[in-house]
Amino acid sequence: MHNIVACAGCGRRNRVPVAAGAGVPRCAECHEPLPWLVEADDAGFAAASASTVPVLVDLWAPWCGPCRMVGPAVEDLARRFAGRVKVLKVNVDEAPSVAQRFGARSVPTLLVLQGGREVARQVGALPAAALGRWVEAQLGSAA
Repeated sequence: MHNIVACAGCGRRNRVPVAAGAGVPRCAECHEPLPWLVEADDAGFAAASASTVPVLVDLWAPWCGPCRMVGPAVEDLARRFAGRVKVLKVNVDEAPSVAQRFGARSVPTLLVLQGGREVARQVGALPAAALGRWVEAQLGSAA
């Protein structure tokens, strides 16, 4: 399975894999890092969360108002931190085992995974700027 994203540098549309080996997705034309934003359910979570870069997991639900408010900011983080983070959106209604695995009792819950291990958690909606600062701090500590 692949997602199609446009390169911020040259505009070329590229396929971005849900799961990948080493490295991060790059534009086929200009070789700039691409935003790595994918979705996963229970069956695909293990493969989708495997990454050589930190993974920002957004545990959300379509009926959740705060989740819908945070969603665009999370997607913007995938663009802002292209090449530095993989963003994985998980609808908890479609992935109850993932939600249970991480003890998500409230949505939105944002996790940062490094090497498959949880290294940070943010429960509840943050304004976009605060969310960006939180992710930046996590990426700094993951480096």
